[in-house]
Amino acid sequence: MYKSFIKPLLFLFKPETIHHLVFKTIRVFFVIPGVSALVRKVYAVNDPALERMVFGIRFSNPVGLAAGFDKDALLFDELGCFGFGHIEVGTLTPKAQPGNDQPRMFRLPADNALINRMGFNNKGAQAASRRLKKRKTRVIIGGNIGKNKVTPNEEAMNDYLSCFETLFDSVDYFVLNVSSPNTPGLRALQDKEPLQALLARVMQLNSSKAKPKPVLLKIAPDLTNEQLDDIIQIVKETHIDGVIATNTTIDRTGLRMSKTELENIGMGGLSGKPLTARSTEVIRYLCQKSGNAFPVIGVGGIHSAEDALAKLDAGAALVQVYTGFIYEGPGIARRINKAILKREQTIQRRK
Repeated sequence: MYKSFIKPLLFLFKPETIHHLVFKTIRVFFVIPGVSALVRKVYAVNDPALERMVFGIRFSNPVGLAAGFDKDALLFDELGCFGFGHIEVGTLTPKAQPGNDQPRMFRLPADNALINRMGFNNKGAQAASRRLKKRKTRVIIGGNIGKNKVTPNEEAMNDYLSCFETLFDSVDYFVLNVSSPNTPGLRALQDKEPLQALLARVMQLNSSKAKPKPVLLKIAPDLTNEQLDDIIQIVKETHIDGVIATNTTIDRTGLRMSKTELENIGMGGLSGKPLTARSTEVIRYLCQKSGNAFPVIGVGGIHSAEDALAKLDAGAALVQVYTGFIYEGPGIARRINKAILKREQTIQRRK
């Protein structure tokens, strides 16, 4: 029903317009008594075999909603009812900022993809923290944090530390986003020296807490193997808890959309099916080269249960969806969890 009727209707509107409309609709419907329970019954798969213990946190299942969908932590309780084991909010910055000029999100239907240059539009970490402290469900929340656009890279560390402090009591784990292509200069923070300094300082602050939170790094799919080797070394040396692979790509290779149309869209990060193979490749490289020394969360181009299983087979401990949620509909987490459960049951029967 979603792909044959609802999606064509939604795709008649501009992406950002329909995103806000869907959020408002969900908020209204979930006020009605019984709706939360009904949605969970339809979309959630509850089975102890799906539980995962990753970086000290017990996840009810391995499928999460990636950062970028609920930027401002507005609907985390409601979205959790669609079968996700965790919701990652953000990217959040210390100060509210409008992001880049509109239009800044574009669909590529022939490629099952999106291009966005949102630019960390959000109301700020403090506003999100207040909402997160009112959490009504047990869904695991990740806090994806970044720097404000006007903050020079030399002072970026202060922005990450500020967000960390503000959100510490409101989230279950942290993700440092240094890989978005939509904030000028941000990806330079992935270079070895600035990245090592940033992670070391965040971990120093984290270790001063009575109960430190897991800290992860989100990386770009456009890194070379040599840069991935640096990432592995830095993760081991700074003792952060894991990596999220991967963010959006600036690569446009192999797209069905015409070159003219792509030029009209302009800059931005590409997500969706064109990223499937590369993100899986990065996951496999990190896991194999590190000897599975740290957990990797796989994200990028997951549009089916098979896509998710491929990332788990490559070594991912958990997976996340974003563009696949938009293109494939609200049942995607259920389908993935059902497939994982079916495969694990098959393995058990063979033993």
